[in-house]
Amino acid sequence: MSANIIPASHYRDIFLSGHPIMDVRAPIEFNKGTFPNAVNLPLMTDSERQKVGTCYKERGQDAAIELGHQLVCGKVKASRVEAWKAFFEAHPQGYLYCFRGGLRSRITQSWLKEAGLDIPFIEGGYKAMRQFLIDEVEAAPGKREMLILSGITGSGKTDFVRLRSESVDLEGIANHRGSSFGRQHEGQPSQIDFENRLAIELMRHQEREQSRLLLEDESFLIGRNAIPNVFFEQMQQAPVLVLTATLEERLPRLLDDYVHKMHSGYVERLGEEAGFAAFTEFLLGSLKGIYKRLGGKQHSEVTELMQQALATQQSRNDTSGHLAWISLLLESYYDPMYHYQLGKKAARVRFTGTHAEMHDYLSSL
Repeated sequence: MSANIIPASHYRDIFLSGHPIMDVRAPIEFNKGTFPNAVNLPLMTDSERQKVGTCYKERGQDAAIELGHQLVCGKVKASRVEAWKAFFEAHPQGYLYCFRGGLRSRITQSWLKEAGLDIPFIEGGYKAMRQFLIDEVEAAPGKREMLILSGITGSGKTDFVRLRSESVDLEGIANHRGSSFGRQHEGQPSQIDFENRLAIELMRHQEREQSRLLLEDESFLIGRNAIPNVFFEQMQQAPVLVLTATLEERLPRLLDDYVHKMHSGYVERLGEEAGFAAFTEFLLGSLKGIYKRLGGKQHSEVTELMQQALATQQSRNDTSGHLAWISLLLESYYDPMYHYQLGKKAARVRFTGTHAEMHDYLSSL
């Protein structure tokens, strides 16, 4: 194999090290799915790629290659090569890849060589690297004992898993807190990006040589991101640890998550007035999302309390009113749902305890 091709045996190191990689696929391909350490500097734009693809179907490869060279030539070609050079001057150990490690990789590599840089491209390209990560997710449950951390809403499960070296933070990877009020300011990754990030975090977990894999109890969907089927099925069979917390501990935590953090984030991005409007829309929209499960009467009661709390917050800068609707929502919706779900997992429960007790239990294993 040529020295300027990085073999598939290096995939794991590329992902674990965050090795700089340049993706020369078109933006539309990149936006559907990519890797955390990749930068998109395409050989062709979306429209150029579409024209070349149509030509390939109608007239064959040679004609398509010729059209590609006609579309990307002169100043257009020079500007793209300059962008590639700038990337590799900033990351002299970097690699490049296209979809399959084929023609686009070779063309990019040859143009860079003409410009004085001999840059390796990755064997198999995006398609093979993506399959490698899919295989890693599917194999992960068999490599370590899996433990599922359950707990009533507001018990601090996410805070807990982030303190444990044997955990992988699914909600952090999905950038979503997992509940109807779980949306974050930055938005969620695409489904493919979520799966790719999950695979890399699982590999990092294995590198830490932990004997167990601790995961927060999640539904199949975390916001809009779906946990891969094979992995989720294993989660549904794993032993369960139940984290306990009093209502007095839960309420301020939920007030901070649902109200303080979301309000301050919107205001920081949009300014005071527009930020409060967006925050209001977030709360009322999140509540509307569980309308059917709450029922009309309960939904109206919570909505009224929420609107009163928002008015008080806006007029007096007092957020304590939000505790009323949070308490009602826990009592009428979240807590009954949690107890019902936990009842179905009763046979799998291995340990129940507070934060301190759970830390002691896990550290003793």
